[in-house]
Amino acid sequence: MDDHRKPIILGDETGRLAALDRLAILDTPQEEPFEHVVSLVQSVLGVPIVAVSLIDKERQWFKASAGLAVTETPRSISFCTHAIEQTEPYIVSDAQIDARFAANPLVLGEPGIRSYAGVQLRTMEGYVVGTLCAIDQKPREFSAHEIAMLSNFAKIVERELELRQIAECDSLTGALTRRAFFQKANDEIERFQRYGRPTSLVLADLDHFKSVNDTHGHVAGDTVLCAATKLVINTIRPVDSLGRLGGEEFAVLLPETEGSAALDAADRFRKLLSQTSIKLPGGGAICVTASFGIAQISGEIRTVEQWVATADRALYAAKRAGRNQCRSAN
Repeated sequence: MDDHRKPIILGDETGRLAALDRLAILDTPQEEPFEHVVSLVQSVLGVPIVAVSLIDKERQWFKASAGLAVTETPRSISFCTHAIEQTEPYIVSDAQIDARFAANPLVLGEPGIRSYAGVQLRTMEGYVVGTLCAIDQKPREFSAHEIAMLSNFAKIVERELELRQIAECDSLTGALTRRAFFQKANDEIERFQRYGRPTSLVLADLDHFKSVNDTHGHVAGDTVLCAATKLVINTIRPVDSLGRLGGEEFAVLLPETEGSAALDAADRFRKLLSQTSIKLPGGGAICVTASFGIAQISGEIRTVEQWVATADRALYAAKRAGRNQCRSAN
């Protein structure tokens, strides 16, 4: 697996949190592959505590653990928040005599951490989202062989995370699949019904895309799709979600965004795309445009299909008005 992973990226917390969000793993139920790894590490290394620890913005959350009575802790007191800032396994042999951790509540109280070994869990892009950590309640020097074994188990966890990401991402563009995007949209509908918080849906369709394939070939068409996707991914916020609904049609979820602000955001996407020269694999470059339809969530929208249909009507209004435009259903 190491031969195709990108190097660890440090110093980009926004990107790291976005990578963690794309995994859609936080607060999910127990899953056997992760539980199995934790059990194996506990047995092989002979430690009382093992965890698959994921570091969110303000907390440390355990996807799987053994020997812990809690499912999360504040990030500020976690050992793993130090580990994700390193490129090599992070080792603490005796926390009680380590100035960084001697006064830590996880050392002074439950679970009584005394020694720690954490191996970074890296996404396909190179972001460290957490660690596989082995913890003892007595001082311990982890040997090079033990760290190597822990690193091998970490690769298994990374593979599970990678499979999760592949299953939810379009293989060509890296955007969410239609299924994964619809799940996120459904979550936003439920959030609106519970809390009344605004969210907007933006549909985008590349203009005259068939002519790109007919004129330049399907490889060039794929290049255009990937370039357009990258432009949007680099523009949206970490809390936003981009999905490929099919062909040249994409959608963006904008939480905490009312229709007028979503219209402004869509227009920024539109202008950026129209002004970008996309280099083609066979030489040369082209510019493409897209049309956009925007729909803010409302009480009348009960399903994702209704929401998409509402935005779709606005999208086709933009198409009929001459393309390379944005229209709002609101």
